[in-house]
Amino acid sequence: MYFEQFYLGCLAHASYMLASEGETVVVDPQRDVDLYIKAAEEHGVKIAHIFETHLHADFVSGHRELAARTGAKIYMGARAGAAFPHVDVSDGFELRVGTIRLKALETPGHTEESICLVVTDEGQDAAKSPWAALTGDTLFIGDVGRPDLSKKHTAAELAGMLYDSLHNKLLQLPDHVLVYPAHGAGSLCGRNMRAERSSTIGTERLTNYALQIKSREEFVRQLTTNLPARPEYFLQDAEINRTGATTLSELPDLPAITPEELKSLLEDGVIALDVRSDDEFAAGHVPGSINIALSGQFASWAGVILGLSAGPVLIAASPEQSSEARLRLARVGIENVRGQLHGGVSAWQQAGFALAVLPQITVKTLDARLQHQTSQVLDVRREPEWHAGHIEGAIWWPLDNFKIAPPEIDHDAPIAVHCKGGYRSMIACSLLQRAGFRNVSNVSGGFDAWQMAQLPTEKETPVGT
Repeated sequence: MYFEQFYLGCLAHASYMLASEGETVVVDPQRDVDLYIKAAEEHGVKIAHIFETHLHADFVSGHRELAARTGAKIYMGARAGAAFPHVDVSDGFELRVGTIRLKALETPGHTEESICLVVTDEGQDAAKSPWAALTGDTLFIGDVGRPDLSKKHTAAELAGMLYDSLHNKLLQLPDHVLVYPAHGAGSLCGRNMRAERSSTIGTERLTNYALQIKSREEFVRQLTTNLPARPEYFLQDAEINRTGATTLSELPDLPAITPEELKSLLEDGVIALDVRSDDEFAAGHVPGSINIALSGQFASWAGVILGLSAGPVLIAASPEQSSEARLRLARVGIENVRGQLHGGVSAWQQAGFALAVLPQITVKTLDARLQHQTSQVLDVRREPEWHAGHIEGAIWWPLDNFKIAPPEIDHDAPIAVHCKGGYRSMIACSLLQRAGFRNVSNVSGGFDAWQMAQLPTEKETPVGT
């Protein structure tokens, strides 16, 4: 048996290929599918089957394009209501591919149609014991899927289903069975994932906080308390995946936009998305532009902050960087990119237009300012990070909330913004500048640097615990 995990760091997304006797299965493919076709060619196998563990909400899947290019069948949970040719999968469904046996478990909870795939390699295991479970977004490493992605069911109803799926299905598997989920740490589909990319049922049974909760009622309470904000684009992506996305080759080329054209577009409220590094952005950028650097979880944050209908103009350091940004945006369903600033920031400056800058300060400078009460502090990390420890007197407004409204703070008073390491805080700084805040600075190294300098912190007990 050939088995490979493909991990897409920008979306913290894991997809899988399994092959035996010349036939291949792909599970939860990303939108750009060339890597699976290339891997199949390299191993001399044919892609014949494509499984989706559920209707993904945080990215657009490539299942339909991959099927069109390979002739493979698509398999989805029977409750998905998929609107393209596919095979409905219900509890106990089995598929044999060479020596591999795939058995589907219906595991509703994260979504109504969620399934997990139990993998047995009968060519290697004389006892025919399950080898691994591809758990989708039902069971993560250290966490379980969020239960608020349904239009039909409440979060409490889905959380109850999830408890039943975990205890009556997945936890009935032997401890040695490997766990391969569809997401890792950083994904918005959970909140406490560990950094490992695989585990075992036994390890999760002992270490996963959600599996330590004994009663169904307490599980529902904990899973539905203090849920991170659900990005607006999640339900939109799920609907795209229900019908199947267009192929990437159908996207038009990016038009080149002159500085004069961009200036006019900005005056009309169009978003300029600067994808350069935070240091490059801080040194000089188009006034009013938003910085989401390609170096981090770019696509996820673009979906959260901009939404699918934003229609941004890209500002990049090179045409290659623009193309990469365009691809990553398409992975979450942002397809209506208006174009790219021809010549980048240099062309803007050469056209006679001024650049804006964004000061960056060290944690020692921030500490000195706080001692003299000359700065406000804005913490844009997520709730669990905030409760684990924060700077005394800081204002908390997670970056996820910026889509709703900017924080209610003084526009003119100095404000120092931080996150864990600096990536999210630079996004927040650019949004604050665009909203009219006049005295914003980014804290280099973020809360990690603050702790490394052994500067004082405080903790806060979450509401409801």
